[in-house]
Amino acid sequence: MRTPFLFVLSLLSLPAFAADWKYEGGATPIAYADNGAAQFQFACRGSVLAMAYWVKKPSASVAGSSSLSLAMNSGGGSVSAGADTRFAQDFPTIHNDGSSLLIRGPVAQQWARAAQQAGETIELAFVSTHAAGKPTFLDTQKFGAKGSSAAIAKVLGHCG
Repeated sequence: MRTPFLFVLSLLSLPAFAADWKYEGGATPIAYADNGAAQFQFACRGSVLAMAYWVKKPSASVAGSSSLSLAMNSGGGSVSAGADTRFAQDFPTIHNDGSSLLIRGPVAQQWARAAQQAGETIELAFVSTHAAGKPTFLDTQKFGAKGSSAAIAKVLGHCG
């Protein structure tokens, strides 16, 4: 009788970011992870790979910005100023039903490869840089990485 109780209890303790990546085909193939508060996606728009990070209810700092950078740690850790975090610098911030950054081209290609090789989680954050060069991480979100390799590969198959 204890075993079913412990099993149910263990299911309740799973992290909220454990959602798998999803793939949707069609005119704009897309691979994405959605943790409820944010979405991280790769899509083939035309023949160009685009990457987007969208926070549904951004902080005031993000909502009031005109441009931000983006940070990603795909090794299962947290975003930081360390070598395990990738940065994409100074992109216009889009404010429409939340806040997002859209990145195309070589940076999107590099990040897609990194996300395909992710550990257990991928963490992203908007980044604001102070005059002293120190990054401030804003609206940090963690996504599960399960299925990212296969879902992103399908999108890359359309973009080349």
